[in-house]
Amino acid sequence: MDSDNALVVFQDRKIRRIWHNDEWYFSVVDIIEALTESPTPRQYWGKIKQREFIDVELSPIWVQLKLEAEDGKLRLTDCVNTKNAFRLIQSIPSKKAESFKRWLAKVGYERVREIENPQLAQERMKQIYEEKGYSKEWIDKRLRGIAVRQDLTGEWQKRGVEKQSDFAILTAEISKASFGMTPTEYKKLKGLDRENLRDHMNDLELIFSMLGDASTAEIERAKDPRTFDEHAKVSNDGGTVAKNARKELENKTGNKVMTGSNYLIEPEKIKCLKKTER
Repeated sequence: MDSDNALVVFQDRKIRRIWHNDEWYFSVVDIIEALTESPTPRQYWGKIKQREFIDVELSPIWVQLKLEAEDGKLRLTDCVNTKNAFRLIQSIPSKKAESFKRWLAKVGYERVREIENPQLAQERMKQIYEEKGYSKEWIDKRLRGIAVRQDLTGEWQKRGVEKQSDFAILTAEISKASFGMTPTEYKKLKGLDRENLRDHMNDLELIFSMLGDASTAEIERAKDPRTFDEHAKVSNDGGTVAKNARKELENKTGNKVMTGSNYLIEPEKIKCLKKTER
């Protein structure tokens, strides 16, 4: 599925989508047509609105966004994000929707089990990365980096930092100090758009990202900042620790840590790894 493509395909049915508020939104009538094969998906959607969502009129699960119609013109269309697409699917009494409903029930059961035993969530994450073609050594570093990041955000939250926008600003401070680039600038270096930056870092990039986060968390505990400016200063200090270590390594090796390449293993390399594991 191309992240820059405005269409996704489900069972030979095209579902229009658009990037809005930092997430994908999907055409409701396209989803309904794909799951029901109704000749009048708009009327079908009107009936579902009345039957299922009458109590949420003041706060509907859909928003109207402009999508390209068959005539090539942009028209306002009811759209839902991924979460509400699942709610919509649950409301469709169609045999085609049953497989989705069973899958949603399975996912719900698995998430409850993961709440009871967090190790299961970690195992699931490992499996997802392995299926994408990452090496086990890289996965171990990535998961450790996620744990370090969670520790840092926990320290921020303890001291009153709650908004995602504030997290992003502080993260940018760490990145600028560590690598001389914000995450957005780093993505441009790697030719990324909406992908997760750290999923495309090599081992050393991950290690120095982790060092910046871990150092910031440790300084947070030592300095106990209370204002946002103080948090920003601590983030810069934490990133500087990673920068100094990075520069020392670069001086010793003569090689740059930051790279424009992406980590993901090439298909042929994956085949070789699988043969070796056997």
